Amino acid sequence: MDTQNIKQRFGIIGNSPLLNRAIDIASQVAPTDMSVLITGESGSGKEVFSHIIHQLSSRKHGPFIAVNCGAIPEGTIDSELFGHEKGSFTGAHEARKGYFEVVNGGTIFLDEVAELPLGTQARLLRVLETGEYIRVGSSKVQKTNVRVVAATNVDVYNSVKNGRFREDLYYRLNTVPLRIPSLKDRKDDIYLLFRKFSADFSDKYRSPGIQLEPDAIQLLSNYSWPGNVRQLKNIAEQVCVLEKNRDVNAQALLNYIPNEAGSNLPVPMSQNAKEDFTERDILYKVLFDMKKDMVELKKLVADIIQHGGNTSHVMADNPHYINQLYRDVDLPAIPEQGFTIQAPVQNQPEYHFSDDAEEVEESLSLVDKESDLIKKALKKHKGKRKFAAKELGISERTLYRKIKELNLT
Repeated sequence: MDTQNIKQRFGIIGNSPLLNRAIDIASQVAPTDMSVLITGESGSGKEVFSHIIHQLSSRKHGPFIAVNCGAIPEGTIDSELFGHEKGSFTGAHEARKGYFEVVNGGTIFLDEVAELPLGTQARLLRVLETGEYIRVGSSKVQKTNVRVVAATNVDVYNSVKNGRFREDLYYRLNTVPLRIPSLKDRKDDIYLLFRKFSADFSDKYRSPGIQLEPDAIQLLSNYSWPGNVRQLKNIAEQVCVLEKNRDVNAQALLNYIPNEAGSNLPVPMSQNAKEDFTERDILYKVLFDMKKDMVELKKLVADIIQHGGNTSHVMADNPHYINQLYRDVDLPAIPEQGFTIQAPVQNQPEYHFSDDAEEVEESLSLVDKESDLIKKALKKHKGKRKFAAKELGISERTLYRKIKELNLT
């Protein structure tokens, strides 16, 4: 079966050389029993290629099952894949077959295989090498004849280096690597996919067809599409359902495309903009301006001090800067005659302190402080110890004891 027939059979849209190469590899490896590791970004269509491999193989009449390894809790993944015996763990009320037993003679698609725990990876390696596995809670070795097609959207080799994925399992799965191109690497296919999806949704919802203006087509091509084909399909559905004007331009399409970090959406700029300032450039500029203002302010203060508080000379030299400071704080501009800071009155009596003056030190004794506070509280409440104790924050019994200890009776 040639590439074009495969596209028609499995509903693949696009003419990208990278896409055609991936289809060609899948069709060549399908008749064999070799393990295949499909890599690609999320939403790029990895599961479609697993169906291509299964349907073009000798196992096409056997069962096929897709398992999302990242969606199964770590504590139950072994039971799901290999089965368990009755009573092997809490809740195991009866024996259960695992996926490898159910799909015997067929194909199992392990999506997000890099999410498997290390213990499960070891059991999967044994299945790939010998076709043997053991149910959870059993000691009996069982055989299975299953072809494994795995997929992941992460760099598995990097996970191997970080100790999160077994190296021997990586090489065993990666017998034939199959890379699915992302949508941003298939720019010429984006509009074709959008037309197909919008036509399908228009038929589904019985609404008029969608026509994109040239600027909208350009916008689709320039977007990074982090969600790939899945995201494009969702946006096509939104446009078909929500857009009242069936001739969609770029401005209308922007309402449906999220402005995500790292996207290549066009950014509107002023016609007079000549420089592209980053946040760091703006921060540096603000800091430099603040430093300049501080230097000028220090200079003004130094001149005022030098002239004994008379600012007439300072105003004459710096009128523009003084008025600018006043405008920044929303004050009226300084009149041309300036202002004068009055020097301290010289005829006030001066006080001289002798070095021989005796310094009276305050007592720092806790006992004296405590005694003084109790006396003040008793005096304030006219000797009523109940209220004095409440004022001091202690019990009346404690106050009686303190009075006796400090001999305040």
